[in-house]
Amino acid sequence: MTPLPKRKISKGRRDRRRAHDALKARNLTTCTNCGSARLPHTVCAECGFYKGQEVVEVKSAK
Repeated sequence: MTPLPKRKISKGRRDRRRAHDALKARNLTTCTNCGSARLPHTVCAECGFYKGQEVVEVKSAK
C-alpha cells in the first residue's frame, strides 16, 4: 500500500502553502529609442538599440 495522510490538511494550511505560487508580472521598461516594452538590461528586439547605441542590426519583415 502507498502511504496515506494521517489527518486531513485544513484549507488554511493548504492555502498558506500555495501563497507563493501566484504568477508575478514581468518587470518591463520602455526602450529609449523606439518606446516599445522590453526587459531591463537587454537589447531591444524592435530596434536593436541598447543604452543609446545600435548593438544589433534588425531586419524588417516585409
